[in-house]
Amino acid sequence: MPELPEVETTRRGLKDRIAGCRLVGWTVRNPALRWPVEIPAPLKGETLIALNRRAKYLLFQFQSGALLLHLGMSGSLRLLPAGPKAPAPSRHDHVDLLFDGGQILRLNDPRRFGSILWQPDGRPHPLLAHLGIEPLSADLTGRYLKNRAKGRKVAVKNFIMDSRILVGVGNIYAAEALFLAGIRPSIAAGRVTLRACAALAEAIKQVLNQALAAGGTTLRDFVDSEGRPGYFVQKLNVYGRAGKPCRSCGAALKEKRLGGRATVFCAACQPASGARRLR
Repeated sequence: MPELPEVETTRRGLKDRIAGCRLVGWTVRNPALRWPVEIPAPLKGETLIALNRRAKYLLFQFQSGALLLHLGMSGSLRLLPAGPKAPAPSRHDHVDLLFDGGQILRLNDPRRFGSILWQPDGRPHPLLAHLGIEPLSADLTGRYLKNRAKGRKVAVKNFIMDSRILVGVGNIYAAEALFLAGIRPSIAAGRVTLRACAALAEAIKQVLNQALAAGGTTLRDFVDSEGRPGYFVQKLNVYGRAGKPCRSCGAALKEKRLGGRATVFCAACQPASGARRLR
């Protein structure tokens, strides 16, 4: 599933190329994505003011409101030429947004778990109403994590993946951040010390920024707005490496299921409590 770095990589690749352009039309080939596609007819002719991101949602901001686009599990966006040079849509090219200047923004989504929904101006969409803080913002601190984790028995990995606490940190980046911070993924969030929480907050920012610099992580489907894969997968320390030697100490990495997801960790480098200095 595209996570925060993949969505942010897509946003950065598109924002300067379509912000300020008018939406002159659209084609919906398959309206049955995760929810029915919502593009109000009066939006035609409006200028795209900005392309923002909240959690894993892209927000196409117009004067009358915003289109909320989620890439789901396998979605990607491509910016293509319109007119005679436009590539013929493939089987999974479900929605085209046509901007003036001869540009098509095409949503490809093989599994159809993505969505395009409408948020009228001044009315926060219910999907955004209860989201937690952004992990790359100054709001993410060790003190914040410690306060929110107080008394919580949920595994710390599941805790930092809870979008009501912290948005955009999915399975890959949660596992990698916990490795960097030296924290066992399965320990109760409420047991993590303030010092370890501070290390974890720093590690989350570090791993997300590294992934952004690499253009995201490609495991199966993700490509950016120009069709390029992300390369952070080449730098993964633990995710998908069960049984392989730890890049730090050489011990065989272990795997455990948490919340229905496979979680890989190093028992030596990630003790049941405490945190080590970040590399």
